[in-house]
Amino acid sequence: MKVIVVKDYDEMSQKCAEIFIKQLQAKPDSVLGLATGGSPVGTYELLVKAYNEGIIDFKQVKTYNLDEYCNISILHPQSYYYFMHDNLFNHVDIVEDNVHLPSTKGEKLDEQCEAYNKMLHEVKIDIQLLGIGSNGHIAFNEPGTPFELETHIVKLTDKTRQDNKRFFNSIDEVPTHAMTMGIKNIMQAKSIVMLISGANKADAVKKLLTGPVTESFPASALNNHPDVTVIIDEAAYALMK
Repeated sequence: MKVIVVKDYDEMSQKCAEIFIKQLQAKPDSVLGLATGGSPVGTYELLVKAYNEGIIDFKQVKTYNLDEYCNISILHPQSYYYFMHDNLFNHVDIVEDNVHLPSTKGEKLDEQCEAYNKMLHEVKIDIQLLGIGSNGHIAFNEPGTPFELETHIVKLTDKTRQDNKRFFNSIDEVPTHAMTMGIKNIMQAKSIVMLISGANKADAVKKLLTGPVTESFPASALNNHPDVTVIIDEAAYALMK
């Protein structure tokens, strides 16, 4: 595991963008695993900037996202489909058919789960982008998730729903379930880049870098991957000093 400590969120985003730009320049038809949330927004802004400057393009790129809420319209401002288009896809020349997110529309979620998992088996992700939850969750894989689990439906914890309530009008609007890549899917990427920012993630950083590999802290699985880069700002790295 390669650890890069940077000053702040902006420098973290810059370092991450540099990795992705280098990847796209070396392999224009790269397969990217992408994430949502606050951590990657700065990186996406810089990738759009690099595209506008003619440094990279997305014509041949394929993307696969980690997760999506269940039973939420893709046009809802809090869907991850909307997030990805708003923050990245609408601003670059990616082909829409090359964009992949879990489909969670309708009643047959198990079948949609299987379909997304089949897609993931048919590709090899070059770089998987990740954030981390304060409890060590990656994607929607909460503590206790078996490392061997693949794409699955997750019942969101009360804490997760309360944390996400600020994005909705009320708790009743917050989805109760999500579809997510499993830890096994994530670990099959050729390389992984994890972004960690903010003092509220300091305890998670300490557990990730010094703790045991255990299903009670899902991100610890990354210690078993041969090519992981973790970019951490000073606030999140505070307990390691």
